[in-house]
Amino acid sequence: MPTLTETMTSPAAESANPTLHIYDTLTKKKAPLETVTPGKVGIYLCGPTVYAEAHIGHMVGPVIFDCIKRYLTYNGYDVTWVVNITDVDDKLINKANERGITMLEVAEENIADYHRNLAALGVDQIDEFPRATDCMSDIIEFIESLVEQGFAYASEGDVYFDVAKDQEYGKLSNRSVDSMQGEGGGTADRKKSMADFALWKSAKPGEPSWDSPWGKGRPGWHIECSAMSKKILGDTFDIHGGGLDLVFPHHENEIAQSECCHGRPMVKYWAHNGLLRKDSAAGKIGGKSDRGQPEATGEAGGKMSRSAGAGGLQDLIGRQGGERIRFFLLRTHYRSTVLFSEPAIEEAAKGLETFYRLFKRYTRITSGDFYSLTAASKRGKSTTDQQENPALVAAVSHKENFLAAMDDDFNTGGAIAELFELANLTNKFCDEADLEGGGGSNEAKLATLGHLMQTIKELSNVLGLFLQPPADSGGDELLGQVMQLVIDLRAEARAAKNFATADAIRDGIGPTGIVLEDRAGGTEWAGGNEGSLDGVLKMLIELRESSRKNKDFATADAIRDRLADIGVMLEDRAGGTEWSKS
Repeated sequence: MPTLTETMTSPAAESANPTLHIYDTLTKKKAPLETVTPGKVGIYLCGPTVYAEAHIGHMVGPVIFDCIKRYLTYNGYDVTWVVNITDVDDKLINKANERGITMLEVAEENIADYHRNLAALGVDQIDEFPRATDCMSDIIEFIESLVEQGFAYASEGDVYFDVAKDQEYGKLSNRSVDSMQGEGGGTADRKKSMADFALWKSAKPGEPSWDSPWGKGRPGWHIECSAMSKKILGDTFDIHGGGLDLVFPHHENEIAQSECCHGRPMVKYWAHNGLLRKDSAAGKIGGKSDRGQPEATGEAGGKMSRSAGAGGLQDLIGRQGGERIRFFLLRTHYRSTVLFSEPAIEEAAKGLETFYRLFKRYTRITSGDFYSLTAASKRGKSTTDQQENPALVAAVSHKENFLAAMDDDFNTGGAIAELFELANLTNKFCDEADLEGGGGSNEAKLATLGHLMQTIKELSNVLGLFLQPPADSGGDELLGQVMQLVIDLRAEARAAKNFATADAIRDGIGPTGIVLEDRAGGTEWAGGNEGSLDGVLKMLIELRESSRKNKDFATADAIRDRLADIGVMLEDRAGGTEWSKS
């Protein structure tokens, strides 16, 4: 008799795109995407337990699956993507008691924070956000079915899943029942086996609770996902996502519950993303590696806890910007471990400047706006009827490579590499066609540029990048004024053959994250972040000090006076010069 795993493919399964393959954690193989219902895809991603503000680790899965849904939609699939919200849990109860407010108030506060962070990172493809507290009747009904079929048992107001009744238990994580401890503590004497896990927990005095056939209580951690996915996506759906840390026990227990309840496979493809780790540390960022273990400190096991910096995602977004963080998370394959640090985000973000500068160049040449371009929203065959046009032929090749990368288990890193090739191709075409000079009036050349930019627009839409202009660097008008002063001082120094000063400005700007680009029409600047203004002003203060030492009082005075003209006052103190905004 075949196992449930061996009966995954049904006669109705169909691949809308036979070249698209996905890696399945269960089989440990890549396979063509064949959906339960032809032309449709159901995706379930485990969401947050909303006991505290979101951290960067909470964004990895949503950013990845936002991109996956975009690509599947681009390929013609009708996609339903569900992300659950765990709003009843020991952590929420403890946090509510600590703060002297209700569990609901804790949840609502942190759900709002979670949604703000998703929006900032461009995650807008989620269709449903079911909450555990809104699905209590579905959860209870699910547990009742397991009890009736003999897969679960009640014990002193609790209900446990009997792992001995599931012959395939452990197949996702490749663990034997003997190696599993399950939930111990004060409930161990209520269970038949240490590996059995709770489906329903009897209420403790003062805790939120719901009526059930077994008395007042609340659901265990794992059962809510089985009940919510069944409610929205059905007994069997296409893709279940989550971090690798959820393979055991959470997803192992989901499979057991769902497949024993329904007698059929729960999921066709298990897609687990790699974890976000702090620098080269061994542990993941945020949360717990195992719900049964106490939360570690920032040092223990290399994990980055909230106290060590995992929280405060809003602050990180304020410093770096949502698009930078999204780009950082997508530049590697989703199954890879991502080493997180702000310098790593800033280093990756330098690549974004390649595109921002190209978009500005497009505007200079055409007076058009890249962000207003329309591009194909569905996949079509890459063709060009202008075989004599090398730029268009090369663009088709890069587009095909982009699609091949995404077809190969959603390899966003490889896809982004092809976007860079397209940007380089477009800049090279602009140079060779002299589009910022005499070639800018040639309609055929402008048409080619338009095709190239539309290709970039089409493919970047798939990744959820460049959907709207980036916020003004640093978000401060003063930075723009200071940078114009820097550009003017450098131009004047070069004109006066004062190359030492010009070079000092160029070298001093580098560490601020700002790039100067010399063009025929003048010098432009791009990049920067929240700390750039302070970095540029410190550079000017150091330049003023060195100019005074070299008796170049004209430059020193010009820096002081021109800063004063834009409202920046310099004050010389014994310990050095400080700046303030008047």
